[in-house]
Amino acid sequence: MSETVFANARLVLPDEVVTGSLRVVEGQIAAIDAGAAVPAGAVDCGGDMIIPGLIELHTDNLERHIQPRPKVDWPHASAIIAHDAELAGTGITTVFDAMRVGSIPTGKGRYVKYARGLANELLDLRAKDALKISHFLHLRAEVCSETLIEEMAEFGADDRVGIVSLMDHTPGQRQFRDISKLKAYVMGKNNLSEAEFIEHVANLKDMRDRLGTQHEAAAVAEAARYGAILASHDDTTEDHVAVSAGHGIRLAEFPTTVEAAQACHSHGIAVMMGAPNLIRGGSHSGNVAASTLAEMDLLDIVSSDYVPAALMMAAVMLGDLWDDMARGIATVTRAPADASGLPDRGRIAVGARADLVRVARTDGVPRVLEIWVQGRRVA
Repeated sequence: MSETVFANARLVLPDEVVTGSLRVVEGQIAAIDAGAAVPAGAVDCGGDMIIPGLIELHTDNLERHIQPRPKVDWPHASAIIAHDAELAGTGITTVFDAMRVGSIPTGKGRYVKYARGLANELLDLRAKDALKISHFLHLRAEVCSETLIEEMAEFGADDRVGIVSLMDHTPGQRQFRDISKLKAYVMGKNNLSEAEFIEHVANLKDMRDRLGTQHEAAAVAEAARYGAILASHDDTTEDHVAVSAGHGIRLAEFPTTVEAAQACHSHGIAVMMGAPNLIRGGSHSGNVAASTLAEMDLLDIVSSDYVPAALMMAAVMLGDLWDDMARGIATVTRAPADASGLPDRGRIAVGARADLVRVARTDGVPRVLEIWVQGRRVA
């Protein structure tokens, strides 16, 4: 029987940090004891923190690996394995890989379909035990698209779809209420001219008018068919949040205003913000700062978004801000586990999965030293 004891560690438990040891048997936490003693054969952690493995609910990192440069399509198996290893090295032990569903196959600023094929490759590598950490799918349902319904129909209950987020990128609202921010982003990314940008905006607005209501209803129904949780994205107003609550949404990704975050909490919806927003001191889109919501007790979960290493750094920053390291770490462990329906992980507790990370700090900066998934060291 496989057994490991981690001793003389600062154990970050769900509600407190204690010096102690924990015993792992066959991939699960079997016992937790207080005290700095180091039994024979135990791993002496030397006072380093042992925390639950980080749980990432929204990351674009896989897309970055499969397209490292515009118009460069990297071999997908290699990209998936590199993405998996990168996340493991930052302390992430469970990830919901974000993939867009809903394409615009026409026009210069088009988006092509890719999610079903990429998901097949990811699930195949998982079945072959080629990946270090636990992977689920996060389907980003683009309401402003032409093919959302047919793409979502290609997925089912066996595809490990854990989250479906309702994405509405209609120009002039939500993330891009300021059209100038959208213009700089889209023209830079897609090399559009002024005239092409104006046409792009008109096309998106037309698609929203023609298909938006139908697409939104279909995404809600498909999430139920998969057994996935629903998330909103970029809620900005109380009305947006009321619609989210009506759909049964319990997770809000990146609300853009204090008003929306407050409304989320009044409806029992958890608020998730991006770690880069917190670390950089503000939103790159000019929306509400994550630190503002943290100071107002309106921040529940953190996502790495586009920088995997940011997740650990943000959690420790929040622990310092709140003077409560257990609470800070919970934003990337227990809270996302609860929000995504994964009660077997995200906390150091007897019976939980032994997904664990050993962390030290140098000049206040967290350093990930060792990572275990179900008791097996992966980095």
